[in-house]
Amino acid sequence: MTTVVELEISADRLGFDRTFDRVSAFEFQVGGMIGGSAPLVWTGGPDQETVREALEADPSVDLIASVVDDSGNAPMDDETAVGPGDRWLFRLEFGDSVKLFEEIVTEHDGAILTARGHDGRWMLKLLFHDRESVSACHELFEQYDYRVNVTRISGVDDLATARTPLTETQYETIHKAHELGYFDVPRGVTLKELASELGISHQALSERLRRSHAALVSAELSDRTAPMEIDP
Repeated sequence: MTTVVELEISADRLGFDRTFDRVSAFEFQVGGMIGGSAPLVWTGGPDQETVREALEADPSVDLIASVVDDSGNAPMDDETAVGPGDRWLFRLEFGDSVKLFEEIVTEHDGAILTARGHDGRWMLKLLFHDRESVSACHELFEQYDYRVNVTRISGVDDLATARTPLTETQYETIHKAHELGYFDVPRGVTLKELASELGISHQALSERLRRSHAALVSAELSDRTAPMEIDP
């Protein structure tokens, strides 16, 4: 099934690290897909000159051109805090870290849907044709030390209504535990019996349940989904 993966990566792994160091209020959103010609990037910060100087001094990007001041017609993502009149559009050439990241995604039939960032982090949304491609990409991200933090995985058919912060494996585990009465008082099945039913070890099940519980609690207490691993 087509899958959308949302993840975070520290700027020191992908780019803009020096810019964030120089301009703590810096925010950005890539206008369109990363790839092909140098992309257009909406930026925000205290003022245009400060942002420009920070970008020019950042070795992870090359500033090709300043395109236009904000006209109010192309706002950043709703989760950013930049107000009207505080956005500037630049054409930037990203460094090798972004190019390698994009290559890993595209070679596994994936696509970068959105890329934005603030507070020293990139937030990306990726689209893949199947979960096997997701796992293969994640292995390469780890191999090349991107240190990705997956925050959400959703089937594309469920995007309009999907609200669970659980991965597919976590969801299936919780569903089976509920079905067999693990959460009942008294319990309808022991942890050992549930582990046998799922074909995993007692310890692996215990860790998976704790992670699932933590993800659900975090999602309930916050407007953001909880960090998760791919199919822990």
